[in-house]
Amino acid sequence: MSARRPLFGWNVLGLLPAHVIMLLTLIVPVGIIILVSFSTRGPYGGFDYIFTIAPYRQILFNEGWTGELEFNPQYLIVVGRTLLLALATTAICLACSFPVAYFISLQSRERKVALIYLVTLPFWVSMIVRVYSWIIILGNNGVVAKALLALGLPDIGSLLFTDTAMLTGLVYSYIPLMILPIFASIEKLDPALVEASHDLYGSRFTTLRRVILPLCAPGMLAGAILVFVPCLGAVLEPTLLGGGKAMMMGNLIQLQFGAARNWPLGAAISIVLMASVLIFLTVRGLSAVRREGREAAR
Repeated sequence: MSARRPLFGWNVLGLLPAHVIMLLTLIVPVGIIILVSFSTRGPYGGFDYIFTIAPYRQILFNEGWTGELEFNPQYLIVVGRTLLLALATTAICLACSFPVAYFISLQSRERKVALIYLVTLPFWVSMIVRVYSWIIILGNNGVVAKALLALGLPDIGSLLFTDTAMLTGLVYSYIPLMILPIFASIEKLDPALVEASHDLYGSRFTTLRRVILPLCAPGMLAGAILVFVPCLGAVLEPTLLGGGKAMMMGNLIQLQFGAARNWPLGAAISIVLMASVLIFLTVRGLSAVRREGREAAR
């Protein structure tokens, strides 16, 4: 007679702390935000537990004096600016990170460790300090302005409070998140494949395009996701470097929960942003699974 299996094995009990932590730090807070997003704004800020879809409707429409809905594109403009800056940041980080990661992979073991340490070193400093330092660099009397004057070039004034300043801060903040996955992908690359390409009279560009880039595509995709997603919710860069003039989704949500005291609208924008990211990642993951299945079937 076989022994009766316990109802809760070690594979369940051992993961129970992780499940509890995930429940308390992820599922419950998201559930609260969803509840707030369907609530009514309180008369003095905050929210009341009265179900309504008005916060989601307010993202696209304003209510006129006579009660009719009027299309309001201001939030769509913020979404478009956020997507544009996030895509530009991802593209610039990708273009700059691949040569850096490839250079690091060609070094000796000791140099690799030292260079990876330098790449991760900015994470040891507070994000506020790192972003705030660009105010000194890009200001009227900053390093950039003084360098241009020293070279005899005309004074272009302050670069602060522009989309260029925000883009610079975003690239600086998140480029390590692009370098590390690409470096890990290049490290797994078999050097024999590169040598075989050269033996078959492939040029450097052909080898890069036909061998190296396709094999490093998973690391590049992982880096792109790690950069693109945080850029959608960036707060410090548009606040400090943009001066609050060019708003992004992150500081728009912060504004609704802070000065505007419209918690339901801020929660609704947060849920829309989170849902959009989850849909994008789910579609991308499913397409990757299908592609791997087709390749395995071959």
